[in-house]
Amino acid sequence: MLIVPEREIADLMTREAAFDAVERVFAAMASGNAYNFPVVREAIGHEEALYGFKGGFDQAGLTLGLKAGGYWPNNLEKRNLINHQSTVFLFDPDTGKAKAMVGGNLLTALRTAAASSVSIKHLAREDAKVIGMVGAGHQATFQLRAALEQRNFEKVIGWNYHPEMLPNIEKVANEAGLPFEAVALPDLREADVIISITSAFSPSVMADHISEGTHIACMGTDTKGKQEVEAELLVKASVFTDEIAQSVSIGEAQHAVGQGLIKGTDVAEIGAVINGTIAGRTSPDQITLFDGTGVGLQDLAVAAAVVDLAVKKGVAIEVDF
Repeated sequence: MLIVPEREIADLMTREAAFDAVERVFAAMASGNAYNFPVVREAIGHEEALYGFKGGFDQAGLTLGLKAGGYWPNNLEKRNLINHQSTVFLFDPDTGKAKAMVGGNLLTALRTAAASSVSIKHLAREDAKVIGMVGAGHQATFQLRAALEQRNFEKVIGWNYHPEMLPNIEKVANEAGLPFEAVALPDLREADVIISITSAFSPSVMADHISEGTHIACMGTDTKGKQEVEAELLVKASVFTDEIAQSVSIGEAQHAVGQGLIKGTDVAEIGAVINGTIAGRTSPDQITLFDGTGVGLQDLAVAAAVVDLAVKKGVAIEVDF
């Protein structure tokens, strides 16, 4: 079995490679060549942590495995560790033997950012100039860096539950040579693209905060009860997701579907847009929403790419197992 430690990931996986891996796996899912297993995600009753498993099988890429991990909200304050902790395990689909164990913390950040970036590529207006960020934590910086590569943005605006964290995304904007402005939630109407990346259980972004023609990527809702945007927004928007089953059960669409505002059939796979089997944006005034629930196949795709690179560079650790 091969081990690729967390410390090696930064030198192996780029944003471009993560984007390509995620875009390919979304397309494979929509084509029926890859599927995710049911998600297990539970509060463990210790340290306020959420822990779970996401897995799947990509028949096209012959990638089988799972990611184990979750969210420990006290890590940063108590231990100076990031709150999201995870490890990816890959298995040989021919034999079932353990193939690799890969540090999943940076990979999770990169693949989550890649997913919203893929949605911007395929759903946002080409003339988008202002990007809005809702959330300013560790993951938000990855989201913004990836998003800025998809359009010729001219300005970044942001809001966060804890305003003292906004310098995190202001720094990324400034590194890209763009001005940054902290705004109130109603001022998100200025944005052409919005990324919401919080761990909220009640909505902050309301339907009337979103202007016509906006693309919004909702990236924080991956558990029953979580919610970042008002359910009525999904009525106004054309809704796309990584996986429909997760979207309506643990994603942002769970609330709109649960309230009878939309049906599961109103949610489309972004992979089908990538494959060209359904339309994405069809007009400049259309509001598009991507419900990024985070599927196990994303993790497996980027982990498999990392293992190949680690072997080529001689940094993978081989152990008998």
